[in-house]
Amino acid sequence: MPEIRNPNLDSHGSGSGGGGGGDFRSLITFTFVALALLLAFQYFKPQSSTPAPAAQSAQQAASTAAPASGQASGGAATTPSASGKKSSGGGASAKPAIKPTAGPAIVASTETETTVENELYRITFTNRGAQVKHWILKKYKDSAGKPLDLVQPQLAKEFGLPLSLFTYDSALTQELNTALYQPSATGELLAPGTLTFHYQQNGLDVAKTFHFSSSYVIGIQTEVQRNGAPVRALVRWPAALGDMEEFLPSSSTRSQMLTPSQIVWSMDGKQKTIEAKKVSGDATYTAPYDYAAVTDLYFAAAFLPSSLDHATVVTLHNSVDLPSDLSNPTSKKKPDSVLGLAVGDTSGITRLRLFAGPKGTDVLTAVHATGEDGKPDGPSLEPLIQYGWWTIIAKPLYWALRWLNGMMGSGVNSWGWAILVFTLIFTIALLPTRFLMMKSSLKMMRIQPKVEAIKKRYANLKMNDPKRQEMNAEMMALYKEEGVNMYGSCLPLLLQMPLFFAFYKVLENAVELRHAHWLWLADLSSPDPTHILPILIIMTMFLTQYITPSPGMDPAQRRMMAIAMPVVFGFMLWHYASGLALYWGSSNLINLAMQLGVNQSHIGKEMHELAARKAAKKLTGKGGPTNARVIQGRR
Repeated sequence: MPEIRNPNLDSHGSGSGGGGGGDFRSLITFTFVALALLLAFQYFKPQSSTPAPAAQSAQQAASTAAPASGQASGGAATTPSASGKKSSGGGASAKPAIKPTAGPAIVASTETETTVENELYRITFTNRGAQVKHWILKKYKDSAGKPLDLVQPQLAKEFGLPLSLFTYDSALTQELNTALYQPSATGELLAPGTLTFHYQQNGLDVAKTFHFSSSYVIGIQTEVQRNGAPVRALVRWPAALGDMEEFLPSSSTRSQMLTPSQIVWSMDGKQKTIEAKKVSGDATYTAPYDYAAVTDLYFAAAFLPSSLDHATVVTLHNSVDLPSDLSNPTSKKKPDSVLGLAVGDTSGITRLRLFAGPKGTDVLTAVHATGEDGKPDGPSLEPLIQYGWWTIIAKPLYWALRWLNGMMGSGVNSWGWAILVFTLIFTIALLPTRFLMMKSSLKMMRIQPKVEAIKKRYANLKMNDPKRQEMNAEMMALYKEEGVNMYGSCLPLLLQMPLFFAFYKVLENAVELRHAHWLWLADLSSPDPTHILPILIIMTMFLTQYITPSPGMDPAQRRMMAIAMPVVFGFMLWHYASGLALYWGSSNLINLAMQLGVNQSHIGKEMHELAARKAAKKLTGKGGPTNARVIQGRR
């Protein structure tokens, strides 16, 4: 357990009667309750959101489509922006993009597939709609141990495939995404390279060009014309991404937790996040976006416009009914959000880059939005890893764990050992604060007779009597005279609470810890399926409190603090990442061993004697036998 003062120690502060330390016990109780509430808040709270720019209606957005402002070109081509600056297409330079032209029909006779592959991904395109059927990340696995597919089949069937097109005319959108395009290549294509699709029929002329490199980023250019006039068509990622195993058929559902998703975008280097419930469906936003992304905890699909001045974004929000209990397909259904994005250019010609991959620190830091000079040197995608309030602690913690993991071999098995080593180092580093806590508690126990004498003189005062201020003043003067810090025994807890929540945020957001296994734990980012760690936490919390000196406090309070609180924390960690439980449980074991050692020190022995004497006196005062045995914390 992270350093927690034994609640059975007598304490101080104002209070009535000779109960001794009501206020300080209340403070400790409040601290424990606050920590539990914070745990629950972190577990159940939605992601923080920020206001989005005012959305346009579909009709308003459609009416803003302007004539094409430049010739379609390859990934390295540029087009003038409204401010006269040039913007890069950002893809791999290769063949020039196809320019839609009037002429005879260009339609494929049959549906074909083209697979583009590099060391990081394998993307399968279908010429029906010139869109993606599978987006396999080679270095990441699903729960079944198969390479992770960012395209969820059930959602794609209902809401569409990645890199399909979005327009403000549903019939046109349907035609664009079901037509048989003529591809420039079929079969296997190794990156770097370029793949083009062309469709021309019924007055429509559509060209889609994709550029591939050795990274997770691909370049995209699309242009749609109808009867010679440009159509505002946006490239879309319509239906979330990542694990999404909760959407699998009930017979094969493996995930027991929902995959959280959100919309994230950045303007002028400032990132904003919109939680799912506040995402509007088919709402259009036109602004100079650095990037716009749909993300889950570990993966992201981020569009990086090449012309910021003409960037436009449409948010897509659908829902699917899922069982309220994912392990029970017959349980009551409730809707779950499915988010998507469509991004394009108000000019009618869309040039952008797309990052689709893991939210790894090194990976995201290497991907930059388009800068003012039209080159990819703008803000990086690194802010997509969101630690929230705890960023200032979580980031150094992540780097410390990563360094330790690297020292141990950088394997998926090393993260658990890295957590253990870090916990050992941190707990030992806090050992001086533990002795400060013990000294503070010892001083408090020594002056308890004086504290009780002061309380006895004011015992008959009501809680709202002004003279109680005199009692408090006398007690504060006594603490100052005796050199007692009334909050000294809270210091270790106050130091470790932020670390605990930072650990939670790192485990929740570090893709390296996804499916990282250690001994019996298959995934440090998921709860312990055997519940060994939560049970260990309950036992070690109780044992540590049991062997810590106690002054014979009120039995009801002792039961609440010594039994109820370990159960509360154990239950909370029952549903948290096993990596977090590993940190908490190992810290408990180390603190238990330390307490056994402290009990043999002269401070520990004196505290035990004072606590036993106090408890015996209290028992005798209540009419108990003077020779009754008093059970105190064991040494």
